[in-house]
Amino acid sequence: MAAARGHVQDPNDRRLRPIYDYLDNGNNKMAIQQADKLLKKHKDLHCAKVLKAIGLQRTGKQDEAFTLAQEVATLEPTDDNSLQALTILYREMHRPELVTKLYEAAVKKVPLSEEYHSHLFMAYARVGEYKKMQQAGMALYKIVPKNPYYFWSVMSLVMQAISAQDEKLAQTMFLPLAERMVEKMVKEEKIEAEAEVQLYYMILERLGKCVEALDVIRGPLGEKLTSELQSRESKCMKLYRRLQRWPECNSLAHKLLLKNPDDWQFYPSYFDSLFHLIDQSWSPPEEGEHCSEGSVHHTVAEVVSFVEERVSGEDGRDSRSLRGPYLARLELMHRLRERGCPEEKLLGEPLELMVQFFGKFGDKPCCITDLKLYLHLLAPEQPVQFINRVSEAVPLGEQGEDGFAFPEDTKALQRHLCMSQLSRALGLHHALDPDGKLRLIAELKAHYRHGLKFGTNALKTELQFSDMYCLMAAHVYIDLWKETEDEDMVWQCLGVLQEGLSLSPSNAQFKLLLLLVYCHLGAFEPVVDLYSSLDAKHVQHDTIGFLLTRYAESLGQFAAASQSCNFSLRFFHSNQKDTSEYIIQAYKYGAFEKIPEFIALRNRLNQSLHFAQVRTERMLLDLFLEADIVLSLEESVKAMSLSPEEDDIPWDTMRDNRDLTVFTSWNPKERELTEEHRRRSLEEESVWLRLRSLTLRLLASLSSPGHTPTQQNSGTANENGVGDEPSILGSLLAQLHRTLQTAAQIAERRTQYPFLGPPSTRLLSALSSGSCQCQAAALQLSVHLQELQTAGLDESSELQTQICNGFKSLVVQLQEILNKGKGDLLEMKEGKLKSWPSLLENLIFFVETVCIVLWMASHCAKILRPLKTSLQKKKKKKKDTNTALPAVVCGFQELTRSLQDLLTQALEYIKGQEIGITALKLAGLSLEGQTQDEESFTKAAMDKVQSSYLRSLQEAGDLLKKRAETIKSLKI
Repeated sequence: MAAARGHVQDPNDRRLRPIYDYLDNGNNKMAIQQADKLLKKHKDLHCAKVLKAIGLQRTGKQDEAFTLAQEVATLEPTDDNSLQALTILYREMHRPELVTKLYEAAVKKVPLSEEYHSHLFMAYARVGEYKKMQQAGMALYKIVPKNPYYFWSVMSLVMQAISAQDEKLAQTMFLPLAERMVEKMVKEEKIEAEAEVQLYYMILERLGKCVEALDVIRGPLGEKLTSELQSRESKCMKLYRRLQRWPECNSLAHKLLLKNPDDWQFYPSYFDSLFHLIDQSWSPPEEGEHCSEGSVHHTVAEVVSFVEERVSGEDGRDSRSLRGPYLARLELMHRLRERGCPEEKLLGEPLELMVQFFGKFGDKPCCITDLKLYLHLLAPEQPVQFINRVSEAVPLGEQGEDGFAFPEDTKALQRHLCMSQLSRALGLHHALDPDGKLRLIAELKAHYRHGLKFGTNALKTELQFSDMYCLMAAHVYIDLWKETEDEDMVWQCLGVLQEGLSLSPSNAQFKLLLLLVYCHLGAFEPVVDLYSSLDAKHVQHDTIGFLLTRYAESLGQFAAASQSCNFSLRFFHSNQKDTSEYIIQAYKYGAFEKIPEFIALRNRLNQSLHFAQVRTERMLLDLFLEADIVLSLEESVKAMSLSPEEDDIPWDTMRDNRDLTVFTSWNPKERELTEEHRRRSLEEESVWLRLRSLTLRLLASLSSPGHTPTQQNSGTANENGVGDEPSILGSLLAQLHRTLQTAAQIAERRTQYPFLGPPSTRLLSALSSGSCQCQAAALQLSVHLQELQTAGLDESSELQTQICNGFKSLVVQLQEILNKGKGDLLEMKEGKLKSWPSLLENLIFFVETVCIVLWMASHCAKILRPLKTSLQKKKKKKKDTNTALPAVVCGFQELTRSLQDLLTQALEYIKGQEIGITALKLAGLSLEGQTQDEESFTKAAMDKVQSSYLRSLQEAGDLLKKRAETIKSLKI
């Protein structure tokens, strides 16, 4: 019996077990049924009620779930099962603030429970209530005096300092208090863990008390810093730099480099400190140590000889040499040249040093990235000589029939590849004429195919040794395409990349470049699969997501555009929830220094340019696809909780998190992306985002209740009914016109970005097609319509004429946009295939602009109907027999007829294009100089482009047909 009594199980646990199992297996309906059964027998089993609520929440019955949960929560339960289940439910409802109330009540009822107190602390952490966290931490420490709880409270003070709006408050109140709390523990010798020392260091550093922080790191407390290699030394170095104690900085760096001459992080400090000492004309004291760290190298000669000693130490080694000293020699030469120091000569000739580096490390993939940084040290006439010298260190076999000699093993292959990469980085590829470039491509492709034999047993997830030859050949094809505008080059580029990808299916660089080239050709369909096969993880949705979202909508693939926006949005929204969990884990495991990093990551993502773009584009897309088709514009805007007054984009703190160097490239410096390019790209992106955001908010104001006329006589009612609507509308329109002026100035600059740099926005084509101007004119009309609403139809002939002219002007502008989108999107000329993506972009601008004009027309109809009715009533009263319609009504009827004609015309053009593109016989194309295999890959790429254009036309056509249907409802 005693043994049996040892494991008495709570009978409630046994009863609840089946419900837990159903929920864990995703069988929510059975969980609800099982909970109902249990509740019939045991009405007071609160946990069963909550588990039922979880089942309801997961089957989409949020309101019922919330009501049930609140029934239990008001009883303030203290049993663990109910509390845990409610926590899960509230988390799934995204209501973490309710968890805090639960545990506040539980702690009042069970004041000595360590578990409930710590749950309360974590609940506050989820919602970022730092002051309450501090109090909860201290309450915990009083019940259970454990160090971690005390330091939770200290860290919460630091978090109050970090999040305080007022920096002065942080420096004078929160941080000094945190410092005093830690000092108390130090004096009582209660510091136990490394995390506690880290936290003390973090507080002192934030207070700017670097001297005190140094004492801590170098004292007995510093001995606890053991989790990271050289943690103490790195922290000392950081503090010396902040204190500008250059002698100590120099001495410590050279001591550490003596221990490990390959540790690069200390070389920059070593060189920086030398030049600071020279600038300050520092000289060592005549007696005693140079400084607290030991002797100081304060002349260039000493540093040169120190670096040379490290190099000769490596030269004399039998085993593999370390790269650090050789790179340090080049880095020192670079810095001496920057300062114009004659001692640069002491290190030798840059060409010889780089040839020596290549001789030692040319068979490592990192050799190119190392040397690329220092190629500028070569004299302008030396690149060819350098490549010739380097080629002597590349062992190749006998020349074959095609005149190419190939490497015999993977190390020789890597050397030859590095030599080719260096040639490209020195601009030798770009200097070739078109024939020379074609010969170069043939050589690169031959080396690529020869190198495949070394990877015959490679797994699918491994890259081929010779993949980079294939990528470089693609880059040279792109150079030729841009230089000669011969589209054959780009088709062959696609062919060679598709071939590379078929043999190396995990090569991300092939996928990225294919994605970019397809988008430049106007084909978005193949891009969707390429991007999803990249399997972008977490923060990559923010850093490379722009490659997908920039082109989806502009190339007419609306379904894919929705999907790509969702990809990104799902990540941004889950990040909010995830970050709280990371912070809680950091508290649990005492990783205090990570907490501010998690907060910084959350802010970085919330302020992301890409997040703002995706949010805005997603809402516009939903309106284009659904407003007035599935739901009315008013309902669509309401469903999105869109408000014209609110601007939720953080313009002042917006961050550009795009990774603009994601493409591997070996271009020379003058062809690389510059800071100026980055700045202009961000400016252009921001202006385009502002235009789209203002358009969205103006559409929201069109549909807002103040705009629709009230049922009484509209003459008087609307002066009260509209409220301050006109002022919001007027303000938004004024902002739109200002932004359009800025946009025009940016468009005039016509900035050309490198092909592998940031894609230019849709701004330029939106202005040149006339779409922006037409959308603004349509939205501007809503102001005149408001005036008409107030004045009535019988007193407003001038205003009516103005509105009618506006209608006519819109039709003319729409016709112009459509004309700019007309032409053959894909055409065969002299046996060559040519694509015209700009025509497709203009056609999509026509589709978007028509949607906006139709919403304006629908808004206009709502205003005119009651006005026309009240005018007819007035005429009946006065027995006026004049049946002529008011000018604005005639003008509106003319507008709807013209819009109908325009849509018919656009649909006929799309149908003609679909027939024309389907009829293209790609099989009959002759591709010069390609083998049969190459031809099959190139033609497969052409088929994808053809299919993508058809898909885009079909989606645009389908949307226009649905829009044409809505014109029928515009009768007055």
